[in-house]
Amino acid sequence: MPQHIGIVGCSAEGAALCYTTICTEGAALLGPHAHPQVSMHTPSLAAYVDCLDRGDLPGVAALMLDSAQRLAAAGADFLVCPDNTIHQAFDLVAPRSPRPWLHIAEVVAQSAAARGWGRVGLLGTHWLVRSEVYPQRLAAHGVECVRPADADRDLLGRLIMDELVAGVFRWATVAAFQQAIERLAQRGCEAVVLGCTEIPLVIGDHNSALPTLDSTRLLARAALRRAVAAS
Repeated sequence: MPQHIGIVGCSAEGAALCYTTICTEGAALLGPHAHPQVSMHTPSLAAYVDCLDRGDLPGVAALMLDSAQRLAAAGADFLVCPDNTIHQAFDLVAPRSPRPWLHIAEVVAQSAAARGWGRVGLLGTHWLVRSEVYPQRLAAHGVECVRPADADRDLLGRLIMDELVAGVFRWATVAAFQQAIERLAQRGCEAVVLGCTEIPLVIGDHNSALPTLDSTRLLARAALRRAVAAS
């Protein structure tokens, strides 16, 4: 039997995309309609936002660990979190977790390196873009991380939190992301990390000036591979 995947949810749209990807793409590895067992726990997003606004990473870690405990009790063999921003607290979580984790930025960094990209742009919430979550993981694989200009960071951060996490998708918002990606391309980026798990709902290779690193689906696929490899 494949291993049981536990999803530590944060924002609904990104968690849903991760879950759906695991379930729909499982068939390619396991046969028609098949996928590993999946359990998910999601506290109120407001609890995470409150901690992030206060810079309270121990509080973020406590929420993640509460989910981890619940998922371990439900039988999960390992954990993933389809939310890039709260990975800022990962180093506080991993040593105390009842189950091992896949790190979303590590999965993305491995993919960037495997594709031979040496300089990639980063899009995400303002909390994530200001953090070292991606620069550190990418640098460990020899990949340079380029942050967007402050104006793009702040605008896209607002659009993510005011619209995308609530399932609101407007053409003007798509255009704002496209323009930010074009500016990253002008700065020599070879690809762009979609470092918020909702961004792939509006941006992909089909409408981006740069190849995309879809953090949500890359994490889901890595979880599938791990679950199946252990069976």
